[in-house]
Amino acid sequence: MQAILLVGHGSRDPEGNAELLEFADRVRERAQGVVIETCFLELARPDIQQGIAACVSQGAERVVLVPIILFAAGHAKLHIPAEIDRAKKRYPGVEFAYGRPIGIHQKVVDILQSRLSEAGLPEGDGERDPEAAVLLLGRGSSDGDANGDFLKMARLLWEQVPAKWVESSFIGVTEPSFPEGLERCLRLGAKKIYVLPYFLFTGILIKRIEAMTAEFAQLHPEARVELAGYFGFHPQLVELLLDRVAEAAEGRAFMNCDMCKYRLEAAAHLDHHHHHDHEHDHDHEHDHDHDHDHEHDEKRGRPAV
Repeated sequence: MQAILLVGHGSRDPEGNAELLEFADRVRERAQGVVIETCFLELARPDIQQGIAACVSQGAERVVLVPIILFAAGHAKLHIPAEIDRAKKRYPGVEFAYGRPIGIHQKVVDILQSRLSEAGLPEGDGERDPEAAVLLLGRGSSDGDANGDFLKMARLLWEQVPAKWVESSFIGVTEPSFPEGLERCLRLGAKKIYVLPYFLFTGILIKRIEAMTAEFAQLHPEARVELAGYFGFHPQLVELLLDRVAEAAEGRAFMNCDMCKYRLEAAAHLDHHHHHDHEHDHDHEHDHDHDHDHEHDEKRGRPAV
């Protein structure tokens, strides 16, 4: 019997964690008869080991872990594989498969387009609005690979939306910052700025973004500033997740970290920090990263999307 374990990030905001659980219900509706459990990387329970135990207790002989994370950074490259390694020792009779994060996918572009459309930017291949800028706003990571994937998504979005500019910025960890991104849109000449949060669920940061956007709009009445919705429960997100589950279940998701020479070096370090990560009192929802220096080329083994 196979179980699917959805691994969410976890938030200090209970509303964000509740959204992941509700999202799991949407997945269950589409994959009826399959055991689907949820767990969190940090800041909430159940944790990964508790999630795996819930699957095994229901008779799962195979557990497919799928990270509900936008890009592969420290969590996807190191922390989840380390937890799988622990579980393999604990449950030698259980097989484990590991899916890829959401990553770069046309369905993501479709979700972003629909959120922009709801905010007032029309869809389609029409003429570009010479006064419109989209400001894609990410969480920010200390992993350059994750930030690079984010910038690639910004370019792919520009190819498919009728705005003159698609700019990028981050709410934490790296630059350009959100205020810098907003100012850049103005300097470029944008009269309409669509702020597009690249976030799966609500949380502390989404609420901060709402407040910062409202403040900027008040300071700049000469521009129309619209805040688009985050990903949320978009049907395409459910479909994309099921794509990732199928990849992992069929063995098509290459688990790059299994092949990485840095894994063994990091394993001891991660084990030492495991409990600290969960007990650490964060002042905000992951404005920083727990990423470790991990310089392997994740793309090398990645199958085409």
